[in-house]
Amino acid sequence: MTTSTEQAWNLAKARYAELNVDVESVLKLLDTLPVSMHCWQGDDVAGFENTGGALTGGIQATGNYPGKARSAVELRADLEQALALIPGPKRLNLHAIYLESDEPVARNEIEPKHFSNWVDWARKQGLGLDFNPSCFSHPLSADGFTLSHANPEIRQFWIEHCQASRRVSAYFGRELGTASVMNIWVPDGMKDLTVDRFAFRERLMTALDEVISEKIDQKYHIDAVESKLFGIGAESFTVGSNEFCLGYAASRETALCLDAGHFHPTEVISDKISTVMLFVKHLLLHVSRPVRWDSDHVILLDDETQAIAHEIIRNKLFDRVHIGLDFFDASINRIAAWVIGTRNMKKALLRALLEPTEMLRQLEVDGDYTARLALLEEQKCLPWQAVWETYCLRHNTPAGSEWLQTVRQYEQSVLSKR
Repeated sequence: MTTSTEQAWNLAKARYAELNVDVESVLKLLDTLPVSMHCWQGDDVAGFENTGGALTGGIQATGNYPGKARSAVELRADLEQALALIPGPKRLNLHAIYLESDEPVARNEIEPKHFSNWVDWARKQGLGLDFNPSCFSHPLSADGFTLSHANPEIRQFWIEHCQASRRVSAYFGRELGTASVMNIWVPDGMKDLTVDRFAFRERLMTALDEVISEKIDQKYHIDAVESKLFGIGAESFTVGSNEFCLGYAASRETALCLDAGHFHPTEVISDKISTVMLFVKHLLLHVSRPVRWDSDHVILLDDETQAIAHEIIRNKLFDRVHIGLDFFDASINRIAAWVIGTRNMKKALLRALLEPTEMLRQLEVDGDYTARLALLEEQKCLPWQAVWETYCLRHNTPAGSEWLQTVRQYEQSVLSKR
């Protein structure tokens, strides 16, 4: 630590102490809050099934920046570059299409052995793993329906895929000693007017019931269901709506997943957290940036990202909210995208932890809304950056934008040759 950095750190500690904020305690707590990075940023959601099929399900990764990962080996190498530039605890979120096998494997036949390399790697990296069934980009999802499909054979295929995915997820939890959160999202919906919406949603409910019928200890595995407002090709009707998924999670005692891009453009998920946590035990967040609805841009340190962090920290939801990221930008360096987005999420958590919340809460109880607003605004200018830089240095990661040089060197030596 340089003299100037140390001076800034000491001044920051003193300034926050004036507000009864213990900075050392804050950094210890930050070290208990992992952020689950999403593997699919590294290869544009292609996966390694080697089927050559196009990306479907209303998902699009736009851009053609060179150097995307073409194999699990390349993806893990890229992830290691990103992980080394991000301070504090992390996890990795995998989709089923990122299996490894010498022979083609049907999605309803995936097994833990197809992900054993990921587990070995995660153990060495000190990471927990999360999981997702992949109910898209497949011949049996080509008409836009999976778990709510009217054809019982197709519906059964996807039920079996999700059941197999749960076994993989539980394997992650047992092997790594930390529960894997498995998120179920389906692209099911219709482009135009739909007559019998009830039947589709009833089939989805019954299928999900069958998926989660096998009891798995939450010590190893947590089920989650994710809603969506609409998608490309499902503009008029989405089976797994917000109301459906909230009702399902509350009644079946699963986790609920809120994705920042899956709601109306004027809605934000930060405002939903305090509501849903009254009715569900666990909440999974997919933090993203919807520039135009579900565009999945790299997250910024913007008002909504900060508001999400505040809701988690102010309400002490540390053990009940699972923070995952979900963006895929193929127009910029993919490793840089991981680093920018994940560091921003961690910065938001740090800033929330540094807030004099108890003081603000008391002002609110006292009805002193003038002081509440004044302090909320003044604390935005407190020297949190000095605390962030010290945190980075303690984790042997770059404190500022110098991490970009490491990414550029890797691009020249590795990515540009792919």
